[in-house]
Amino acid sequence: MKAHQASGAAPALQQTLGTVQLWGIAVGLVISGEYFGWSYGWASAGTLGFTITALFIAAMYTTFIFSFTELTTSIPHAGGPFAYSKRAFGPLGGYLAGAATLIEFVFAPPAIALAIGAYLNVQFPAVDPKTAAVGAYLVFMTLNIVGVQIAASFELLMALLAIFELLVFMGVVSPGFSMANFVKGGWSGADNFSIASIPGMFAAIPFAIWFFLAIEGVAMAAEEAKDPKRSIPIAYITGIITLVLLAIGVMVFAGGAGDWTKLSNINDPLPQAMKAIVGENSNWLHMLVWLGLFGLIASFHGIILGYSRQIYALAREAYLPRYFAKIHPRFHTPHRAIIAGGVVGIAAIFSDELIKIGGQTLTANIVTMSVFGAITMYILSMLSLFKLRRSEPDMVRPFRAPFYPVFPAIALAGAAVCMATMIYYNPLIFGVFTAFMAGGYAFFLSTRRSRQELALYDAV
Repeated sequence: MKAHQASGAAPALQQTLGTVQLWGIAVGLVISGEYFGWSYGWASAGTLGFTITALFIAAMYTTFIFSFTELTTSIPHAGGPFAYSKRAFGPLGGYLAGAATLIEFVFAPPAIALAIGAYLNVQFPAVDPKTAAVGAYLVFMTLNIVGVQIAASFELLMALLAIFELLVFMGVVSPGFSMANFVKGGWSGADNFSIASIPGMFAAIPFAIWFFLAIEGVAMAAEEAKDPKRSIPIAYITGIITLVLLAIGVMVFAGGAGDWTKLSNINDPLPQAMKAIVGENSNWLHMLVWLGLFGLIASFHGIILGYSRQIYALAREAYLPRYFAKIHPRFHTPHRAIIAGGVVGIAAIFSDELIKIGGQTLTANIVTMSVFGAITMYILSMLSLFKLRRSEPDMVRPFRAPFYPVFPAIALAGAAVCMATMIYYNPLIFGVFTAFMAGGYAFFLSTRRSRQELALYDAV
């Protein structure tokens, strides 16, 4: 008997998602990263330094996705990386990957919700960004509870509108674009490259990762895909190509629109870049603010879908309290998991004094915390790929990582470099991340008997 069947009377997740919807989830999960967050990297690396950092991260993600797709199609499971690491390294491996993924997906939405609030504040100065952020949680948790088919269709629509809006942004600022603006002081604030520029480029890694963070969340929709062995590779590969092209375009056009230093520590760089070209009262600016919300909403909504499946999958196998493994009897969605992640996210929004570590903004620190979870999961996933190739050479692999072992080795090495530099530049946040992982491990140890009983039940 499968674990999700053993968890009780609740029905299982339904297989309803097609290829285009999965592509919409892949792009939608990430596309808010084109709107904000990445520009914080300019503060330490400058435009030129950050461009090199971003290209390095783009190469890491591209090789990672081609390799990760092998795992996703071979082991289609709502837990995604949790399931791969558990199969490769046993329960402890499953815990480490599952907990890291959960931190990534639970801490990313508060940062996006705050950006939604910032965009709304541009249009309506009387609106408090935090209040708007909480409102976004309530609306989109509800939409995710109502049904995955509705949620995925909405996600696809938001992703398409967000792509259209980014293209509009590039077109509107292009008349005022100047490469001289982009390269001015582009090496950590200096006009010329020097050895002193390199540390800033490494420090900017979390914000380059934000361009692509969470694309792996498609794996958590694998149980709900109609034909995961075919549709997931298409969704992943076309998704990463779409995102790389958009990231390069947005970064270059925003940096060349005026004084890029004014965009390096704010949550709404695109409206401010456009304002420098068209003025404060332009209809283009108002359109950007409204359409810009579509990109933020797409990622926010998609990551709620991702974190809920991760919580559900961990609870289903007794890595989290079984209470969260309940499926809604009418909507067939993990409603308790959706609400649980929302409670944590809303608490993070109002935890300014706890999360403002090292003098950085709340958003910057939430982004960094989420990235620590992601990088940990990337490392474990690539190690799982290598391990399963050796331990289970006959496992059915509908998609095999191209250029194996080169691509997964590049992804693994890139992730290791990212982890080392992030720990160096963010030791306090890494300490908080480690504390979360340690607290989860204590619960993991306390529930060993429940997992053993579940394993015996499945074997019957």
